[in-house]
Amino acid sequence: MTKTVNQTSNHPITVVISRRVRKGEEFAFEQLSSQMTERAAHFPGYLGAAMFRPSSPDDPEYRIIFKFRDRETLTAWEESPERAELLEQLEALLAKPSEREVTSGIITWFTLPGQNPVKPPPKWKMTIVSWLALYPAVTLVFVLFGDLLAQIPLLLRTMAVTIVVMLLMSYVLMPRMTRWFAFWLFPKKNQDVR
Repeated sequence: MTKTVNQTSNHPITVVISRRVRKGEEFAFEQLSSQMTERAAHFPGYLGAAMFRPSSPDDPEYRIIFKFRDRETLTAWEESPERAELLEQLEALLAKPSEREVTSGIITWFTLPGQNPVKPPPKWKMTIVSWLALYPAVTLVFVLFGDLLAQIPLLLRTMAVTIVVMLLMSYVLMPRMTRWFAFWLFPKKNQDVR
């Protein structure tokens, strides 16, 4: 089953796969999953992966999260014979078919290393934390470059400011804000850490 959230072709794509492994097949499954990750790592656009083991013996579900640079590089990996060969072997070890969710855009700002919140925080929480990062970033740009920006035509000024702010948001501010506000964005009772 595949669920796609906010697909855009030029943004990093995060894929979350849930797999319920048959009892006794865990070792073989983990070996094949490691091989799959090694193969993916050699593909252009690969940005990393993590596997979260079952939280208890009663729940045989593994979660695998991986990212690609964009829709095109993800598609190249998913249609590759290198993936198809191992996927067939992996699926044979499962109690039921894999479930797959694809996300991109602002939701990928709200991920924590080593944790699998799968379900993103509520939109209102994401909005508040984004604003808490955005407001000082925009203010800082205008404080530092306001006089220079005032001399540039409006369309070019807006383009320059948004490029700088979006780069700051994606690579500097949001990873930190997500860590700092993790206690609120992902309360312990709602976390699905695997």
